[in-house]
Amino acid sequence: MIDQTPFGRTGHESSRVLFGAAALGGMKQDRADRLLEPLFEHGVNHLDTAASYGDSELRLAPWLRRYRSEFFVASKTGARDYAGARDSIHRSLERLQIDRLDLIQLHNLVEPEEHEQALGPGGALEAAVEARDAGLLRFIGVTGHGTRVCEMHCKSLERFPFDSVLAPYNWTMMQSPEYAADFEALASLCAQRRVALQTIKSVARRRWREDDPSPRFSWYEPLRDPAAIQNAVHFVLRRPGLFLNTSSDATLLPHILDAAEKLGAPEDAALDGDTRSHGIEPLFVRGVSDGI
Repeated sequence: MIDQTPFGRTGHESSRVLFGAAALGGMKQDRADRLLEPLFEHGVNHLDTAASYGDSELRLAPWLRRYRSEFFVASKTGARDYAGARDSIHRSLERLQIDRLDLIQLHNLVEPEEHEQALGPGGALEAAVEARDAGLLRFIGVTGHGTRVCEMHCKSLERFPFDSVLAPYNWTMMQSPEYAADFEALASLCAQRRVALQTIKSVARRRWREDDPSPRFSWYEPLRDPAAIQNAVHFVLRRPGLFLNTSSDATLLPHILDAAEKLGAPEDAALDGDTRSHGIEPLFVRGVSDGI
């Protein structure tokens, strides 16, 4: 079984691997049900979806009718204004067919103008707080991509006591001194304030190349080699307190879950070797490729 650890100060013991439900976005229900079943075998008890993940919330609904009490359920809103976020939260509850979310996250809040709008008067945060106070959700978080996300999360935590944050974290991203310094500053702040720190893109290989014929189940090309996936997963989980969100490429889920149960601590030399042999590149490079 995959280890569990406190999800920040929420009081919930979450599995260190969180199911990234973006993988369900384009699936039919029968296939989604088959994909979800192994979560029980591995002890995954935390689901992470979003309003923007296609039909993901709809695919989770039948599952939650049977097993709601066994899962921490998180969704996200990309709205920046009060009305948009309020409507998004209510729509997520309707699509998921539940009475309360455990966590709503302000999705990809990185751009300064959007950050100010969402956290300012009449912004999305007001709607999230209102929904929390009305009992429609329990906790509020913030997510993001790119090289500036950790810096922006620190600013967000100075503005509001968010319960969780989410940011990219893998070997190649952490080889950038600038990004590594920002991530460490965020990790330190999260530890001080008992904020849950979720990570994404653990098994990313690189951005797609135009001539690559491989099937594309995620916006980036993932690792396919099981040994490299295991090293990538172990790199994240060897650091206490971090959570790993699984890939939007559903074909990788068995490899990620298996790797998380065989927890080890890969040597840096092995991670360097994977980088060279598999052509792994950072997904985000400041001034070059900072978006998705």
